[in-house]
Amino acid sequence: MESPAPRARCPLQEQRARWERKRACTARELLETERRYEEQLGLVATYFVGILRAKGTLRPPERQALFGPWELIYGASQELLTYLEGGHWGQGLEGFCPHLELYTQFADNAERSQTTLQEQLKKSKRFRRFVRLQEGRPEFGGLHLQDLLPLPLQRLQQYETLVVALAENTSPNSPDHQQLTRAARLISETSQRVHTIGQKQKNDQHLRRVQALLSGRRAKGLTSGRWFLHQGWLLVVPPRGEPRPRMFFLFSDVLLMAKRRPPLYLLHSGTFVCQALYPMAQCQLHKVFGHSGGPCGGLLSLSFPHEKLLLMSTDQEELLHWYHSLTLAISSQKN
Repeated sequence: MESPAPRARCPLQEQRARWERKRACTARELLETERRYEEQLGLVATYFVGILRAKGTLRPPERQALFGPWELIYGASQELLTYLEGGHWGQGLEGFCPHLELYTQFADNAERSQTTLQEQLKKSKRFRRFVRLQEGRPEFGGLHLQDLLPLPLQRLQQYETLVVALAENTSPNSPDHQQLTRAARLISETSQRVHTIGQKQKNDQHLRRVQALLSGRRAKGLTSGRWFLHQGWLLVVPPRGEPRPRMFFLFSDVLLMAKRRPPLYLLHSGTFVCQALYPMAQCQLHKVFGHSGGPCGGLLSLSFPHEKLLLMSTDQEELLHWYHSLTLAISSQKN
């Protein structure tokens, strides 16, 4: 007896089956991680925000600076979880999107939150004892408050990955396809805004650090409004004589050359004096040598309308880092 001929495969049906498998896997991951996220939000809301409010350990402005809109974010997660557990993915995520502004507010407050936590731990013995007591609860599983504070921003990145994947693997004929696609777009837009806020906060930290390293009359306000790119020691090669080590700070629009203050200046020990500012919009950059990628470092030529710099490094990797950073600064000014 002949065996029946194998049934011809339908590419469309196979594609739909793959979509369904990926969608089911993504939906399960979204639900499981949301349960854990909601639980951790609740721990902080209950054992920190709520008790601090009841005990008055922190004044309201300090409590707000530390936690921002934490309780509102917790409420939004509770609401979303109810929909997800009922299998209403599109409806739940569409209803969640108006709460995304809370994540932007939370990102705006993130640097202030960390600063407030460190200040209060340092100056308030009562707060320090309270935090240790709460962190020691078995519900926290060894996690510290400092570990939990970035949780909403970490979750936003997960939302973007999971909701985009959920939308992409939902059939266009599905009743919640439009809702999921719209939610994925809004979450991605919010994630990008939050990333931009984070980049600006990191840049501001770099600028404050660099400004603290610079001393003297010319250093005042030198870093204001700039984007920091790179810093490090390079050897300035003069037309005659020995190369001189100088500290360079590269910003998006200028290259700052500085030299260390002599040890005699006790009040400014460890700081640098600004010697020159070079506008990147007028810079022409060339590698004199260092193309081979060998261990010997290399030499960079920076030409400006009224001056030419030859900068040398004995570290090939560091030289390449400088070359790419300088190229980025020059192209950003020309664009």
